[in-house]
Amino acid sequence: MSQTAAPEIKNLRDLSPHQWKSGIAAWLGWLFDGLDMHLYTLVWTVFVAQLMSLPESAPEVGQKGSIIQAAFLVGWALGGGFFGRLGDVLGRSRALILTILTYAAFTGLSFFAQNWWQLMLCRFLSALGIGGEWAVGASLLSETWPKSWRPWIAAVLQSAVNCGVLLACLAGWLMADLEPRYLFLVGILPALITLWIRKAVPETEAWEKAREGQAVPRVAELFGPKVRSTTWRVLIICGVSLTAHWAFLFWQAKVVKGLPEIAALDKVGQNEAAASALMWIMFGSLIGNFIAGGLAKLMGYRKTVFWMLLAYFAAMFTLFSTTWSWNATLWWFCVIGACQGVFGLFTMCLPPLFPTLLRTTGAGFCYNIGRIIAAFGTVFFGIYKSNVDVREAMYFAAFLFIPAAFIGLLLPEREAVDEVAAPVD
Repeated sequence: MSQTAAPEIKNLRDLSPHQWKSGIAAWLGWLFDGLDMHLYTLVWTVFVAQLMSLPESAPEVGQKGSIIQAAFLVGWALGGGFFGRLGDVLGRSRALILTILTYAAFTGLSFFAQNWWQLMLCRFLSALGIGGEWAVGASLLSETWPKSWRPWIAAVLQSAVNCGVLLACLAGWLMADLEPRYLFLVGILPALITLWIRKAVPETEAWEKAREGQAVPRVAELFGPKVRSTTWRVLIICGVSLTAHWAFLFWQAKVVKGLPEIAALDKVGQNEAAASALMWIMFGSLIGNFIAGGLAKLMGYRKTVFWMLLAYFAAMFTLFSTTWSWNATLWWFCVIGACQGVFGLFTMCLPPLFPTLLRTTGAGFCYNIGRIIAAFGTVFFGIYKSNVDVREAMYFAAFLFIPAAFIGLLLPEREAVDEVAAPVD
């Protein structure tokens, strides 16, 4: 049976075993992506303070914690490009295994960190795999599942990340009485699924056909005359929008702890409130993934990206333009989470814009470049603004979604052909 998704496929029963295995492998990869991604955010204040033998309130703890998070974001971006390249050279299935093993191994090794820079190194290396898994998993599904299903596939795939974050929250709750370093051992679990992927998930037919007698194009071809217009559009929209997005995700806990109702609580109560806020964001995002999928079916990717990025701006602008109550803030966090469903669409609409042998390279590099910009913002606010007004910073960050939304209207609506030399405009 051909591995390529056939137009006549109408329901799940028509899917081939290969398509099912590819879907399960990508979904599990993203589930554990979300798990390993957020373990650090749950314990970073306590763990970094312990590693530095300082109280959690010490400015140095926030500074070093910001540097660690920045290193993670940079690693994520570099991993998207590096493993994206491997996905085009070695194939989607092999590269997927390598990405999962990378983030599982180095998340687990964080347990052994004896000082803050060792933790930073482990987070950087684990992020290489997390960033690479996005590009490889997205390309794997875009080449095996029906094209008409892509908006819904994107929603389901992005939901795996949200479930992974909730799984991290559950692990943090179950292990609350243990030393914070023990939480990182949970991150080793994803390595187990690579044994199954290695045996069960074959390479995609699209990649194998493209590789027949063809050399993998150089990375420089992304900026060649036939592909560069697409590359620059995707780079700009991802870079701008993800900078604002990650600024919110990293600093939202500080916003919560600064609310009058929460600031009056003890440390345990503040941490519980921050965890609750994150759960509201994730529940909103789960809903938003399918809202984005439904809108994409109705109006296409470009208009959906445009309206959802504008909605993200409006939600953040409204939330941070004034101080809301704790209950109202939770509802706004849920709305913002729903707006984040736009990034789920990127998983299916971006890879096909690039030729097959540049697919994971292009998608991985362009999607993740915004994390490097976000990393500089994280370090800036964490080091040079010890008394930073996070609400004001988030207020201005919201405006980044406006240019990103209009650039989104310039994204190509149709797929690239396999030849790099063919136009994709």
